[in-house]
Amino acid sequence: MTVTTETIPRAGRARRRAAAGLAAAVAAALLAAGCTGGGAASRGEEAKPAEDPSKVSGTITVLTQRTDWVQDGTMARYADEFRKTYPKVTVKFDGITDYEGEVKIRMNTKNYGDVLLIPGAIKKNDYPRFFASLGSRAERAEKYRFTDYSTVDGKVYGQSPIGVVPGFLYNKKVWAEAGATEWPTTPAAFLDALRAIRAKTSAVPYYTNFKDMWPLTSWTYALGSVSCDAQAQNRLTTTDPWAKGSELRTVDTLLYDIVHGKLIEKDPSTTNWEASKPRLAKGEIATMWLGSWAIPQFRDAAEKAGTDPGDIGFMPFPAQVDGAFCAVASPDYQLAVNVHSPRKEAARAWVDWFTEKSGYAADNLALSPLKDAALPAVLKPYTDRGVNFIELDQKDRALVNEIDNAAEVGLEKPEYRQKLVDVARGAAQGDLDGYLGGLSERWTRAEKSAGAR
Repeated sequence: MTVTTETIPRAGRARRRAAAGLAAAVAAALLAAGCTGGGAASRGEEAKPAEDPSKVSGTITVLTQRTDWVQDGTMARYADEFRKTYPKVTVKFDGITDYEGEVKIRMNTKNYGDVLLIPGAIKKNDYPRFFASLGSRAERAEKYRFTDYSTVDGKVYGQSPIGVVPGFLYNKKVWAEAGATEWPTTPAAFLDALRAIRAKTSAVPYYTNFKDMWPLTSWTYALGSVSCDAQAQNRLTTTDPWAKGSELRTVDTLLYDIVHGKLIEKDPSTTNWEASKPRLAKGEIATMWLGSWAIPQFRDAAEKAGTDPGDIGFMPFPAQVDGAFCAVASPDYQLAVNVHSPRKEAARAWVDWFTEKSGYAADNLALSPLKDAALPAVLKPYTDRGVNFIELDQKDRALVNEIDNAAEVGLEKPEYRQKLVDVARGAAQGDLDGYLGGLSERWTRAEKSAGAR
């Protein structure tokens, strides 16, 4: 069992950024080589389901971002349960803290585990080069949610074991102490609530998780929540995403205003993801934008801190359509089988078992990928208040990714919102209109070059 830990030293902001920038540049260069001819050739290989569990054998390595569960033995317990069905298969876990950064570099070789979570940096159309097919979309869509997210030419290359819904995790007691007992229905009302928290409590109104970077990508998953439009992603191919009144402008403006209004921690460069969990549970932090997947982690932190797990609340993005909130249901990381794995049958067995039989979705209080499963109890506040759940149409996702890469924005990467936060707090030059205007210019130019306009 290997656990990879973060190795960036605690240094000054400039040195840390320089190191991060160099690492990102190296990773990007390596990945580009792998995706343009230096990587695996497209094989169209399939990881077929096991017909007889007693005949499946071998040792497989599973790459995971759940370093906490690797360290505390939770993943090992899953493996023990798996062996009751597949007694001849041994599962080893490689827990990786900087999952995106490290795995995309490993994928320039053939050695990236037998089962892995598909990194966001891999273009959807390149999935057949790196992953074995799990079967046809037509077949899998009858049973599973989210199959369109990893479908290429009618074949599915990944399966998320859980579905997630974005939202604000918040400490109910802190919000109530500030007099904010109702969910804000507009960004302006949300900002008013954070100002009240700053004025009436000792809590940090909003915590950015700036240093750990990846939590900032969660803001992109508000796309669709503002408009309650299943076509919100597809519209990015023919519109300016940051035009006045647009959805992403609304989302990014809220983040900017939170930071610019000094409603965050004193120094975003010193945030700590793991430490933020007990701090929110104890009321030292009031609010974070994450997803439903984080609720059990924060409730567990509350139990360990001796506070009430029931104080951990969850609310949707502050926007309504026809008097109702909307929330986008989407897959978490998707499990995939390495196309180079010599143990594809065992790897596929793990994917199927972990998705259907492990109880992982229930353990995370998450939305099951199985269409016939009930909604998790953790989403009861949403269902009680009539929040509409939608899934974004994936028809133009590949084109969105192409435009995004050409524009060098990085919708699902943290850097563009780190820059937004830096501009908002005065650590970088510019203002909101100038920064978003630059994104608009690059995006619309990339749309034209991609033939989308």
